[in-house]
Amino acid sequence: MKQLTNQQIFKDMDQTIAKELFEQTTYPWEVLALIGDFILKTGPTLSKEEFEQIGDDVWIAKSATVARTAEINGPTIIGAGTEVRPGAFIRGNALIGENCVVGNSTEIKNDILFNHVQVPHYNYVGDSILGYKSHMGAGSITSNVKSDKTNVVIKCGEEKIETGRKKIGAILGDHVEVGCGTVLNPGSIVGANTNIYPLSMVRGYIEENSIYKKAGEIAQKQ
Repeated sequence: MKQLTNQQIFKDMDQTIAKELFEQTTYPWEVLALIGDFILKTGPTLSKEEFEQIGDDVWIAKSATVARTAEINGPTIIGAGTEVRPGAFIRGNALIGENCVVGNSTEIKNDILFNHVQVPHYNYVGDSILGYKSHMGAGSITSNVKSDKTNVVIKCGEEKIETGRKKIGAILGDHVEVGCGTVLNPGSIVGANTNIYPLSMVRGYIEENSIYKKAGEIAQKQ
């Protein structure tokens, strides 16, 4: 399962202030349970010259831009230069990096967004981790709960990994591009530098440096 480890999925862990969470765990889904406590511990230590505390347990960089109609619940940290657009809904346990875009009608819940991540139009991102410079096209969403409500199992080839978690959305490596209208099923893991075609339904592990056209039709980048 080496290809599923934090070190393999995220090529540049310096692109998140939560680097220590990835260093103290082996697999990315193990980080999901730690996000809220990390924010509560880290928020009060942030520079008061660079960050402002807004309400309970919400810290926003002074250089970030937040629309008046966005709703932000804690615990949340929003990094420098990030743009939160009108109608965005940040439900809490949200660690949003620097120079990100959280777009109109986008919902964020129990997530880590590395720096320079874009979820700009009508996205739902729940119980997920999005690597450095990953991008979700308009209307692409994560599905974080199985229809039968049982624990999420990660599928990697013929191997199935029990996670012990009921809720896992998607794990996107660095520089992943997700096409418009795509559904990332519970426990989807997409390796770095992979492109997902629009209107795809993704399940399980997709190798890095791939072009995902549809299930069973995945090309390797040259």
